[in-house]
Amino acid sequence: MVVNAEFAIAAAIAIAGGLIGTGMAQQGIGAAGMGIIAEKPEKFGQVLVFFVIPETLWIIGFVLGLVLLLNIF
Repeated sequence: MVVNAEFAIAAAIAIAGGLIGTGMAQQGIGAAGMGIIAEKPEKFGQVLVFFVIPETLWIIGFVLGLVLLLNIF
């Protein structure tokens, strides 16, 4: 299987964009979440859910990268 350079670059940008977006989202959520947990430890489960939600960004970027590399569409 031969991969075009354009598709490889597009896949890399999609994956990197998903990872950077996840990091930027978790930056604020993590800082605020630690403050909430310090004051109210019983809110840990709720903060954990909010911290995990941005993880879907890198999963979407990874899937899009695979779609581009494998020429599925």
